[in-house]
Amino acid sequence: MIRLSDIDINLLVVFDLLYQEQNTQRVALRLGLTQPAVSHALKRLRKLLGDELFERTSQGLLPTPLASRLHPPVAQSLARLQEALNRPDDFDPAISERTFHIAMTDIGEIVFLPRLLQRLAEEAPGIRLSTVRSQHDDLKRDMEDGRVDLAIGLIPQLGAGFYQQGLFVQRYVCLMRRDHPLAAGDFNLDDFVAARHAVVVARGTGHGIVEESLAKAGITRPVRLELPHFAAVPYIISRTDLVVTVTDKLAEVTRERFALTMREHPLTFPEIPINLFWHRRFHQDTGNRWLRGLLFEMFAE
Repeated sequence: MIRLSDIDINLLVVFDLLYQEQNTQRVALRLGLTQPAVSHALKRLRKLLGDELFERTSQGLLPTPLASRLHPPVAQSLARLQEALNRPDDFDPAISERTFHIAMTDIGEIVFLPRLLQRLAEEAPGIRLSTVRSQHDDLKRDMEDGRVDLAIGLIPQLGAGFYQQGLFVQRYVCLMRRDHPLAAGDFNLDDFVAARHAVVVARGTGHGIVEESLAKAGITRPVRLELPHFAAVPYIISRTDLVVTVTDKLAEVTRERFALTMREHPLTFPEIPINLFWHRRFHQDTGNRWLRGLLFEMFAE
């Protein structure tokens, strides 16, 4: 029988990270250790448990059946222990000067930040926000390590180890200037195909579904401008005859200010669920709980 007094907790930390990274060098970098030190810790744990735990393959270190069985309870126990040891004093938004880091797209910044900042100015004037762009494994690691508090969007890679809460569902519409020739009357697929278009190629987001759907439907249209982000779209569309496919949320918050018209899209796209994500390590963090509660209150539909 293995007793807790027989185990160095640092060995379990190494085990947890090896399960995530499947690479001793990356674990060493995360822990600030040498690679031989990580290998030595794994050797000690193998001897203690009587199992190889990780086998070297062409895909990296892959867990044995015992390691796969042990990891969920070990990871959960480590997360709870860290929360218990680092639980802050009760969070008071009225006096806090904490900075929250939120991963979101430029559409998210346009849709969420004006209202959110106004609310913070009234209720939590010392709170600061920092928005970030993190992609794929970088985002997972940043949230695991606490460098990013929350993430908002369509982020399917945030699975095991993360909580999520639905905010709303986005659909796609066409946006054009208010006096555009297609802004009034019928607007069908032929009109869409004949129009000149701006296209946003937002890599790493869920918006690639637009071009994928058009390609599958065999629909081509004259593209006059490609952009890597959405922030400039209202400025450009308001002064040109270009038509752009955007989410209804972006259209709703920009059409009045920029004198734009939103038309129902003649092609049906899958709806995009926009969720709020946080890592399980910070599920009980009082500041994190307060901010995600505020976001849900303000934006959930």
